[in-house]
Amino acid sequence: MTDVLLRGGLPWGLEGPADILVRAGRIHLVAQGIDAPGALVVDIAGQLVLPGLVEAHCHLDKTLFGGPWVPHSADDTLAGRIGNDLGRRAELGVPSVERIGALLERMSAAGTCQVRTHTDIDPSVGLRGVEAVLEAAASSPVEVRQVAFPQHGVLINPGTAELLEEALKSGVEAVGGLDPAGIDRDPVRHLDLIFGLAERYGAHLDLHLHDGGSLGGWELELITERTRALGLGGRVTVSHAYALGQLDESYQGRLIQGFAEAGVALATAAVYSFPVPPIKKLRAAGVTVACGHDGIRDLWGPYGSGDMLERAMHVAYRSTFRRDEDIELALEAATYGGARALGLESYGLAPGDRADLVVVPCGGAAEAVVVHPARTLVMKDGVVLHN
Repeated sequence: MTDVLLRGGLPWGLEGPADILVRAGRIHLVAQGIDAPGALVVDIAGQLVLPGLVEAHCHLDKTLFGGPWVPHSADDTLAGRIGNDLGRRAELGVPSVERIGALLERMSAAGTCQVRTHTDIDPSVGLRGVEAVLEAAASSPVEVRQVAFPQHGVLINPGTAELLEEALKSGVEAVGGLDPAGIDRDPVRHLDLIFGLAERYGAHLDLHLHDGGSLGGWELELITERTRALGLGGRVTVSHAYALGQLDESYQGRLIQGFAEAGVALATAAVYSFPVPPIKKLRAAGVTVACGHDGIRDLWGPYGSGDMLERAMHVAYRSTFRRDEDIELALEAATYGGARALGLESYGLAPGDRADLVVVPCGGAAEAVVVHPARTLVMKDGVVLHN
């Protein structure tokens, strides 16, 4: 593998320009004036260098990306969206390897190097979604980790629990959950089941929690208690957590402190008008915050581009961030926060880290989020994919 020398860029987090020497798929050296005879030299003077972007919450198996436009037909309720998904996925050929592949290609061109996707698991679809995502990912430079996701409930949908376990046995990296109270109507049994699977198979756990208000707050307490009791800190993520943005400051503060102590991460998509978790408070307490698109042009909604800088902009905008240092928190969620939630190793811009890099023509992180500019260069494991 030929060495690559990125000359004169602005690595995020460093003051002033520096060269980055990439060797054997890793960052070998970061310094000014590197001499590297025989290396491929790429001039990126004055441009911002970011670690590969991390899409920490999406649904690749549901996507209609790359196909003809499909008018959205669901009513604006959770039950309506679930029904639309169930009723039309066979008609539209979902899941589709070709459409998943088209979306992964778009993600790669936009600088995403790592994806966590929630793949539907239920008796009517079986493991077809898992298989379709695996097939599409095999032809993509993007690394994809799947969550076995019970979109239509576990306890209320007989046979789903067994399929979740089958998915984990087949190598799926994480088990998911969905509104233990609001959907399954039995949070204790629901959490017993999914935490038990995560513990038994050494898997991560990423649980959708749409339930709001005090009900959602109580469920967040239960999740934190389970995480602490089972020693699963660093392996548990709550996605959406709408309740956290609806509770009074005192209760919110207690929950946030609990997440920090137990090692529970939060993932947000900042979609539509749904509450966004208080990112500044979470980060100040040391809680990992990640972000993703949620659905991308699918039967749940027509929006989504696959560009994580654009998604970071939505997170910052919905959080009413205006100061550069606040806007930068949204970029952190799309990079380092996502990496921590997924348990990625050797991630970042330091010597020894994997050479997953994105270069944009910006002078700083906040500008990259607000403008979400074209990508000048995308590198994965030391290989230049887009330039």
